Amino acid sequence: MGEPGESRRGPLKSAVASNVVSPVRRCSRTACGRPAVATLTYVYADSTAVLGPLATYAEPHCYDLCAEHSERLTAPRGWEVVRLAIDTGPAQPSGDDLEALANAVREAARPQERAAGADGPQTGGPGGRDGRPMEVARRGHLRVLRSPDS
Repeated sequence: MGEPGESRRGPLKSAVASNVVSPVRRCSRTACGRPAVATLTYVYADSTAVLGPLATYAEPHCYDLCAEHSERLTAPRGWEVVRLAIDTGPAQPSGDDLEALANAVREAARPQERAAGADGPQTGGPGGRDGRPMEVARRGHLRVLRSPDS
């Protein structure tokens, strides 16, 4: 076959360096290299294709699509396509994002003893003792919270 370190395709040293890989998520369609702007998820039980904003992280059962492919998306006969609002502009931090970040920092800074005590039985009505929403159910990575007002 030739010298060691050489394959049918040529020398092994011609491989692409790993630092060239882009951190930007690309469209899942074959031969499309455009950046992804939407995520497609199939709900087989409901015969529904859901096209929404780009997911926070890539999942194996979802498909990232570029703007062109997300606009041209069609579903199989008998299926429904649900299109959620997709913001194609650059993402800007909102007040909610900043508040969530501040709350996460405060939570991480709390001493462990107090944090463990807060996870105990809740009293004082439907919400937590401090008026924050209380988790009432969980399914996978999703949580159902009871509002302190209800």
